[in-house]
Amino acid sequence: MSRLGLTRRAAAALLMLGGLGLAADAVAAETFTVTDLAGREVEIPKGAHKIILGEGRMFYATVVLDREKPFEQLAAIGDDLGKFDPDTWNRYLERFPEARDVPLIGAAASSDFSVEKALDLDVDVLVVTLGFYDKIRESGIIDKLDKAGVPTVFVDFRERPTQNTVPSMLLLGRIFGKEAQAQAFVDYYMRQMRKVYNVTTKLKQDERPLVFAEQAAGLDPSKCCRSFGNFNFGEFVSEAGGLNWGSKFFSGNGGEGNPEKIIVDDPDYLMVTGANWAQSNPGNKAVWLGYEMTEEKAQEQLRGLTQRPGFPELSAVKNNRVMAVYHQFYQSPYHFVAVQALAKWLHPEAFPDLDPKATFVELHEKFLPLTVSGVFWTQLH
Repeated sequence: MSRLGLTRRAAAALLMLGGLGLAADAVAAETFTVTDLAGREVEIPKGAHKIILGEGRMFYATVVLDREKPFEQLAAIGDDLGKFDPDTWNRYLERFPEARDVPLIGAAASSDFSVEKALDLDVDVLVVTLGFYDKIRESGIIDKLDKAGVPTVFVDFRERPTQNTVPSMLLLGRIFGKEAQAQAFVDYYMRQMRKVYNVTTKLKQDERPLVFAEQAAGLDPSKCCRSFGNFNFGEFVSEAGGLNWGSKFFSGNGGEGNPEKIIVDDPDYLMVTGANWAQSNPGNKAVWLGYEMTEEKAQEQLRGLTQRPGFPELSAVKNNRVMAVYHQFYQSPYHFVAVQALAKWLHPEAFPDLDPKATFVELHEKFLPLTVSGVFWTQLH
């Protein structure tokens, strides 16, 4: 049973004995109230040390709160990090062998998630990505955990990342008791984003090139062309000074683009996202960006995507205005690196001093326990 559950039971006992004031003081002393990214007021136990990340890739955010012992406060972690970003997960397993002792659970919005298993872990808090809110509410997970004294908190690095990263990081800082570390990262994040904002907000509409941003290109070789809407990478393209093609047709995270329409519209630039999905999707033809990728292999895979039916006719392909970007930036507080890389690509003359690679190295040096390697974005050449 969680500390919050024990506190509530103790308060109830005191009430039965007539100790109303004492009960109220006991609860207040052991909890604090936050407003999560779903707009819910939630009571959080102070000193939470058993926290479940309902999606493993939220670890991208929590690791910056304690780079020396990033697994110490985790009761369990979603298994998606190892499935969909094995290069990163394996790096952390090598760096922190104790990570193997942290239980892996199914994503909180999937049928694999077990409330009973979570309670067996004596969990204090469940942290979930905002995109799962409807599924989790409808499944009854929130109510079941709440009755057991375990709060559920929603953060967001994927739906509206450029708007919600700052409040999400500050919220995680409070939950983990790492407010200073969260604030330090937020300050850094804002400085890096302003390097782009301060320029692109002054661009006129006709100075913004049309960009087709394809989501997980080649993940399923039989399909094309899922585009980002006005959320997520759609935001990144806009913030970087481009016009996101998908925003004209899709709201939210995107939808399936019509290849014939893409050819007719003939975007100025083509951007695809990619990661190492060899384990989750064997036979995929994506660009396996990440810590283990080489530039030579990235170029080979990216060139292969430009040879799909209709793509050789695009002006973007003819002019080598093609770029692949690490897919997992799409739910990571490190997305400012992607925004910088895109801005430098779309408007090189406007950003003569911007160095996204140096930013990425500095991010690791300041906040992450890993050293930089591999390829996280590349332009076709």
